[in-house]
Amino acid sequence: MRIAIINGPNLNLLGKREPELYGGMTFEEYFENLKSKYPTIELSYYQSNIEGELIDKIQEIGFSYDGIIVNAAAYTHTSVGIGDAIKAITTPVVEVHISNTFAREPFRHQSYLSPNVKGIIVGFGLQSYELALQSYI
Repeated sequence: MRIAIINGPNLNLLGKREPELYGGMTFEEYFENLKSKYPTIELSYYQSNIEGELIDKIQEIGFSYDGIIVNAAAYTHTSVGIGDAIKAITTPVVEVHISNTFAREPFRHQSYLSPNVKGIIVGFGLQSYELALQSYI
């Protein structure tokens, strides 16, 4: 089983950025722990701060992987293009957010991805990714 995790802008700063909101662990550290915990799943990870690169990655793997876990970060609330890319592929996608976006600013309550994904997990910190991964097992 092949599952990809795709992270959007500023998630490369996890561990440094607002640790009271996002925690003190880098995503790379978390990803290594996740791979160790699920050795029978082929996990890959991609992060970009550039919207078009995220769309390219979704299109590249969206017909051949068993699942995609997407945290588009701020693009969740602004990118019709990422939402359309998810709608265009056949691989099922789970949308995740580390923080509870509904407990934050009102503009974060809108997602252009949600209508096109199989499920949404918000507010469980980095564990949101593992919960999404379990939905494929």
